[in-house]
Amino acid sequence: MTGDTITTATEPISHHNGSISAYLATPSRPGEYPVILVFQEIFGVNEHIRHVTKRIAAEGFIAIAPHLFQRTAPNFAIGYSPAEMMEGRLHKEQTTGAQLISDIQATIRYAHTLPFVNPKAVGCIGFCFGGHVAYLAAALPEIQVTASFYGAGIPTTTPGGGLPTLECTPNIHGTIYTFFGTQDPLIPVTQIDLIERTLSTHHINHQVFRYPTGHGFFCDQRPDYHREAATHSWEQVKTLFNTLKAPDSI
Repeated sequence: MTGDTITTATEPISHHNGSISAYLATPSRPGEYPVILVFQEIFGVNEHIRHVTKRIAAEGFIAIAPHLFQRTAPNFAIGYSPAEMMEGRLHKEQTTGAQLISDIQATIRYAHTLPFVNPKAVGCIGFCFGGHVAYLAAALPEIQVTASFYGAGIPTTTPGGGLPTLECTPNIHGTIYTFFGTQDPLIPVTQIDLIERTLSTHHINHQVFRYPTGHGFFCDQRPDYHREAATHSWEQVKTLFNTLKAPDSI
């Protein structure tokens, strides 16, 4: 499937509070495809997130990146300067776990209306802020596979306040892969250890991948980009997502 033509569009997703926008990438060839939700960094659904969404679609998936800052900054997409980072953090701080889960569920409902979709095969991936969101999403019954990249604060916080996101671990029923840099100043190794220990304690099907890198190692537009870690982690993601094409192996 890799290399096949894909189609992209920005689509409105109906929501009980109105609508949110999402970047959609779909294979052009008719078929029955699993759905992958792509969760943004604090920089919004920018060029990097759109590129990842297209890469996933090119592997034979319907890929959707919802705009998670839609309430405070519609169609938000910025770069990586210090000023832009501050702006993104301001919008991140205005999100709540309940709103994010609601947006994720609305995106899944929208995906089920698309042609060529396999409604029983749904996964997600997220980076940075989106890596934390992906861990939250993994507890939803619809999500079968999750790839969470360097999600900061999972053991200590949840968006908007409340019990730390790690507390939702017992509700994860599918497979989750997490990816961390051991030199990440935002995620101490002790927190990575705690995440891995908690997943093991609750008998969650998981893998925790650690790389000798800093934060943001998957994004080739960020200073911490690490080619070897990005390449290896992408191969793990493809292996994980491809289990959706053979559900018995999940």
